Amino acid sequence: MNRSQEREQAFVVLFEKAFHPEESTADLQALAIQSGFVSESDFATRLLTTTEEHLGDIDAAISKYAIGWSLERMTKVALSIMRLAIAEMLYMDDIPQGVSINEAVELAKKYAGKEDSSYINGILGSISRAEE
Repeated sequence: MNRSQEREQAFVVLFEKAFHPEESTADLQALAIQSGFVSESDFATRLLTTTEEHLGDIDAAISKYAIGWSLERMTKVALSIMRLAIAEMLYMDDIPQGVSINEAVELAKKYAGKEDSSYINGILGSISRAEE
C-alpha cells in the first residue's frame, strides 16, 4: 500500500469520527481493520494520532483562514481532509507541505465536490504561506 492509499484510509477513519466524536480514532481504526474495511498501516495510525492530539490547534488554523465559514458549516468531508493535511503540514516534518496539499486536493476531488477541492486548496495554501 502506498502513502496515498494510507492517507485515504486515515481519511475514512477520521470522517467516521465526525459522526462518533466520543470515540477515539484508535478505536475507530481498530474496528475498521477488524471489519476488513481498512488495512493496518503505521502511517495512517501516525497521521490519525497526530491529528487527534493537535485537533484544537488544527481547528483554530482552519477557522483563522476560513473567512466567513464556521467549522459547523463546512462539510464533514472537507473538514476531515483539511484536518489530516494540516496535521501533516504542521506536525510531520518529514512530509513536504506541497505533497500534503496535493494529496488533500486529490482526496477532495474523489470524495467531495469540485468547489470543495478549490476551497481546501485555498485554505491549505494560506496556512502553508503563513508557516514560511
